[in-house]
Amino acid sequence: MSALNQRLAIVGLLHDAVTAGARRAKACAVLGLSLRTLQRWWRGGVVHSDARPNALRPVPANKLSDVERRAALALCHRPEYASLPPTQIVPREADQGRYVACESTLYRILREHGELNHRGRAKAPRRQGEPRTHCASAPNQVWCWDITWLAGPVRGLFYYLYMVIDLYSRKIVGWEVYEREGADHASVLMRRAVLSEQCIAIPQVLHSDNGSVQKASTLIATLDALGVEPSYSRPRVSNDNAFAESLFRTCKYRPDYPLGGFATIDAAREWVARFVHWYHEEHRHRSLRYITPAQRHAGLDADILAKRHKLYQQAKEKHPERWSGSTRCWEPVDEVWLNPRATEHPSAQKRSKAA
Repeated sequence: MSALNQRLAIVGLLHDAVTAGARRAKACAVLGLSLRTLQRWWRGGVVHSDARPNALRPVPANKLSDVERRAALALCHRPEYASLPPTQIVPREADQGRYVACESTLYRILREHGELNHRGRAKAPRRQGEPRTHCASAPNQVWCWDITWLAGPVRGLFYYLYMVIDLYSRKIVGWEVYEREGADHASVLMRRAVLSEQCIAIPQVLHSDNGSVQKASTLIATLDALGVEPSYSRPRVSNDNAFAESLFRTCKYRPDYPLGGFATIDAAREWVARFVHWYHEEHRHRSLRYITPAQRHAGLDADILAKRHKLYQQAKEKHPERWSGSTRCWEPVDEVWLNPRATEHPSAQKRSKAA
C-alpha cells in the first residue's frame, strides 16, 4: 500500500523521465514498479488513491456468530482451561461430546482479544546431524531414559530424578528420586521397570545419553541379564535422546514446579508422584492425536479417536459451510520413531525436503 502523496511524487518522476526521452517501462523498472501498476494508479489523467483500506468486504458465510464467538472465548476462560492452548482444549471437549470450534478458530479469537501470548521459558529446539534411530509399533519395545537435577533446599544441593519413558505410548514406566547418581540405582530402577511391565520376554531397546552412569558396567550387566539391548546417543548431542529431554522439559515447566527447590527428598518424591499421575491420566500428546499415555499404553486410543472422528463428522454435517475439506485426521499413530532418518521413514523424508 502507498499513500496518495507518494503516488503523486512517483508519477511526477515518471512523467519527467518520459518527457526527457526515457521509455516508460524502463523508468517504472528503475523505481520497482510494473507498467500495469502505473496504469492502475493513473486513470483518466488523474492519480487515484488506494481504495483497499475503504473497500467493503462481505462477511464470510461460514463466520461464527457473535454468540458463538463469545461462547468460544468463555470456553478458553474456564478455570480448567486457563493454562491450556486450544490444541489441548478442543480434544478434551471432544471427549466430552462437545464441539465449539476448531483450534485455528480459537487461536484467532484469542489473538483478536489480545490473549494469545508465548508461554514458558524454553528456547526453540535445534536438530544436529544424523542420530541413531529406532521404531516402536507397540508398548515396551523401545524405552528412553535419563537423569536430571532437582534443586534442593540450598544452592548447590541437588536431588537426582531418574525417569524411563516408553517410546510408543510415552508412559513413564519407571522413576525414582535419589540423593546421588549411581549405576546401582539405575540397575534397581531398570529391574523394577521390567518387572512392573512384565516385558522380560519382549525384545527391547533402552536408549540413553553417553553419561558415565548410562555406560557403567554394572548397568550394562543388568541390561544383559534382562535381555535389554542398550542404545546410546552421539557424544555431546542431547537431541539424540529427545523424548527423555522433552519429558524433563514438561516436568520442570509445570505451573506448580517449585522454582525455589525442594525442602527434602521426600517432598521431591511426592511432587514427582503427582506429576507422573497427571502425565499419565490427563496430559494429551499432540503427536499421538492428543491421547494420554495411559490410554495409549492400554490400547484404548483407537476407540477414542473413532468417537472423535464421528463427532467431527456430525459437526461438519451440521455446518458444512464451515469446512473447506475433510475433517482433521483422527487416525491412530501406528509407529513412533526415535530420530528417524529420511531414508528410513517416509514422513521424515517429507520433513527434510520441506526444510
